[in-house]
Amino acid sequence: MSMITATAWVPRGFAAPFPTKYTFDEGEFQRIAELAKLQLDDANEDLEDARNEGPGSNGKQDVDGEEDSDEEDGNKTLKSKGDDDDDLKEYDLEHYDDDVEMDQEKEGEGMGMFGNVKSLAYYQSNADDPYITMQGNEEDDEDREELQILATDNMLLAAKVEDEVAHLEIYVYEDGADNLYVHHDLMLPAIPLCVEWLDIPVGKSSVEKDARANFVAVGTFDPDIEIWDLDTVDCMYPNAILGQGGEGSAESEDKKKKKKRKKSKKANDDYHVDAILSLAANRQHRNLLASSSADKTIKLWDLNTTKCAKSYTHHTDKVCSLAWHPKESTILLSGSYDRTVVAADMRAPDAKAPRWGVESDVESVRWDPHDPNYFYVSTEKGIIHFHDIRNAPADPAASKPVWILQAHDESVSAFDINPVIPGFMATGSTDKQVKLWNIQPSGPTMVVTRNLDIGKVFSTVFAPDEEVGFRLSVAGSKGVVQVWDTSTNPAVRRAFADRVAPVEGEIKEKLVGVQNDSSESEDESEAEEGGAKTGEGWESMEED
Repeated sequence: MSMITATAWVPRGFAAPFPTKYTFDEGEFQRIAELAKLQLDDANEDLEDARNEGPGSNGKQDVDGEEDSDEEDGNKTLKSKGDDDDDLKEYDLEHYDDDVEMDQEKEGEGMGMFGNVKSLAYYQSNADDPYITMQGNEEDDEDREELQILATDNMLLAAKVEDEVAHLEIYVYEDGADNLYVHHDLMLPAIPLCVEWLDIPVGKSSVEKDARANFVAVGTFDPDIEIWDLDTVDCMYPNAILGQGGEGSAESEDKKKKKKRKKSKKANDDYHVDAILSLAANRQHRNLLASSSADKTIKLWDLNTTKCAKSYTHHTDKVCSLAWHPKESTILLSGSYDRTVVAADMRAPDAKAPRWGVESDVESVRWDPHDPNYFYVSTEKGIIHFHDIRNAPADPAASKPVWILQAHDESVSAFDINPVIPGFMATGSTDKQVKLWNIQPSGPTMVVTRNLDIGKVFSTVFAPDEEVGFRLSVAGSKGVVQVWDTSTNPAVRRAFADRVAPVEGEIKEKLVGVQNDSSESEDESEAEEGGAKTGEGWESMEED
């Protein structure tokens, strides 16, 4: 099984030109130990509970008795081999490690971290290690060059599940070379459901106003939110955890006393207790991250302290989508399986917030980036609602959208509004179709529909920079990412002619994916037959 559940772009210029390689030293071990302590305590408590709840009160005694008998049998066997023991005495195996440990104390520094590597010596510099005769400067330079990210490159993040292993793949998209490749990846604890790029250093109490960073927040089926540094390769553990598994939990110190309450998974004000369904970073108040969960709550996190600042209960069912207002930075739009959409001011948690109703479960909500008086709602029945926030109904059932569009016959599982090109909308569905729309004052008109051979569509996201404004990332149930240059489509060029540079001659439609070396010959034969890589032979329907 392989699928991609969510994607997100990183704007140009934020990624480090030369990402650093992860260094595991004593300081990093201490950081990981503190973050992982709660998980270890959980495991130990669960093990202890399992032992105490075992069948029979003398279960442990029985086990101990078996072990004792085994030891006795072993001793008898050893005694019968007395002659062999005499032969081995000359090798002094009982003190075999003594010299090694003494040498390490003299020459190197003990790791002192894990039991199974306690005797491992390491050196601050490879130059001090007598066993390393080739310092590998040339190799380091080659690795550094391979990891380089140019100012004209975009990062593209993909939350992926492959053979029951969950990870976040970090791609680099080179627009000029029509190239997309995996730069590095991060292992995740559970199936990922949402990703959100962050432009601020996380976990630092004092951050300069103009400080820039390149982090990502990942929500999974677990109730904790993981924060990773995208400029560090081969990380072993997240930089921060938002939730009960991190240091920000209010109950971290006396967690053992409240173990029973934790197991009940009761919603509370400090952390989520169910899957994370949506994340939204506030681009004006950059230290704020909003999250929504299957536990029916919305949490507001302070990224400087990694603690929950406030919790909200605007909905009566799973909250699946969030979006901050582009101008009014404290207004948060939320959509839920309770079939309502709420636009709430986070400064007034007790105030009655305007609420709109839709005909089925909400899939996603989006503000219009070019006129924030309007917002979009996509639903499970394949319908797009376009609302004016100034016309809030007295009752959700009385909601009157500006227009309604039956975009797909199945759920609109992917949806985005182009941030650079006004009126350009993309929708994706479980019917495996990706559709592009031109939104005019009279309403939306379909420009083109495509089956991009990615399976059920779970993500359609426009690139954030003007230079690549027509690029659309698409991903789905087949576990592949494609970047579609929609400006190479004739129908798109006609619909948005005022935004596309005129080009003489025929333009070949471009769809860029990751090349698979193992099936290169197979891909070449498909391309010769007019497969999806060349942009020819797709199932399509374009507007005349």
